[in-house]
Amino acid sequence: MASGRSSRRKSKGASEPHVSLPVGELMAPDAAALKLRLISGPGGLDRLITGPRIQKPGLALAGYTEYVHPGRVQILGVSEITFLRGRPPASRRRALASLLKADMCCIIVTTSQKPPEELMRGAMERQIPVFSTPLLSSQCIEKVAAYLNHRLAKKTSMHGDLLDVFGLGVMIIGQSGIGKSECALDLVVRGHRLVADDVVEIQRDQTGQLLGTAPELIKHHMELRGIGLINIHDMFGISAISPAKAIDLVVDLETWVEGREYDRLGLDDRTYRIFDVELPLIRMPVAPGRNLAILIEVAARNQLLKNQGYHPAKRFNRRLNRRISGRG
Repeated sequence: MASGRSSRRKSKGASEPHVSLPVGELMAPDAAALKLRLISGPGGLDRLITGPRIQKPGLALAGYTEYVHPGRVQILGVSEITFLRGRPPASRRRALASLLKADMCCIIVTTSQKPPEELMRGAMERQIPVFSTPLLSSQCIEKVAAYLNHRLAKKTSMHGDLLDVFGLGVMIIGQSGIGKSECALDLVVRGHRLVADDVVEIQRDQTGQLLGTAPELIKHHMELRGIGLINIHDMFGISAISPAKAIDLVVDLETWVEGREYDRLGLDDRTYRIFDVELPLIRMPVAPGRNLAILIEVAARNQLLKNQGYHPAKRFNRRLNRRISGRG
């Protein structure tokens, strides 16, 4: 844990990988809704898409190519193709040569239009993939952006349990054997919902939200020492599980150490970093006689109050300071 001058302490979490996607993945089975057909530049399918934003290079066809982003999918719709067809051959060749020099990752021609031969030849020479789709430009942009948002989301996995507690996504972490699964089971018995046990797959979407899910193989299952694997869905019903949940709070279970000072007022706001997102963190010491499930419920309710702008510990501290100074 690294601390700075402020009272807010940060705990390092998952690192942030760089994510890109080969153009050829646009033809994968999970992208069938895009209805793409490769019509030129097959040698460029290993070019990389680096962002989910889509670009229509209208200005680039008029010579303003400095705004073409190489890592974005380029869309040529009816207006762009009509513009090109209406240009004299020499002007059309210059416009397309200037566009293709921008070395973009790929081009999609919508509504099954026939692209100019200059585009086909130039794309083949530079090995820039050109696709055709029967979709309208608006439909294509929506579907491609949704697909890329999903595929380009930053992903990692963490050891821990994720639950929906009072509508709050609570991630329970801690060293192996400290009782994360038992605590999660206690919360399920108390009416909360399990998302994942042991391994939580996390993806950060383009809005910065962290979404946690369970690996498909162990979904709905929980490992309990002395009992073995149990299926939460089969044992407690569908109301005891949740397929995914945004992570809002991290609870770090740690072994109680006699003599160590623990936060007793809640004034020291700690955070836990996953990718570049700082999440509220609570370090919860584990000792015989402590009911962790109830404590986590209270922590979740307290975080909900903080999310609404009400911080009980800070409010109490202000009252105490006023009383000491004789103003309260």
